[in-house]
Order: sequence, then C-alpha cells, then structure tokens
Amino acid sequence: MGSGLTAIGQAAPAIAMVAVFALVIGGITLVRRGAQNRQKGILMLVCAAVVLANVLIWTI
Repeated sequence: MGSGLTAIGQAAPAIAMVAVFALVIGGITLVRRGAQNRQKGILMLVCAAVVLANVLIWTI
C-alpha cells in the first residue's frame, strides 16, 4: 500500500484554485456593480481567501 493520494485527492487543489479565480472575478464584479450587491461581492472575496488558505494548507 503506497502513501499516494487518490485521483480526487490530487485534483482537489486544482479544482479549488479554479473556484478561487471564479470567486474573485465574481466578487469584484458584484462589488463594482453597486450597493445592492456589494455585500455579496465582499462575501465572495472572503470565501476566495478562505479557499486559498485551505489550498495552501493542503499543499504543505
């Protein structure tokens, strides 16, 4: 039995980084649109930071 990761374990950081880019783009777009969507945009940016931190922890 090897200590290698499963296929999903290897793909998880890459999928998470795609999600980070999508959250950042969407968050910036919502923040720029106006006051009505600003809170959602900020929450998306915070979520992107949390997911990025998780990816950094996974890779250490």
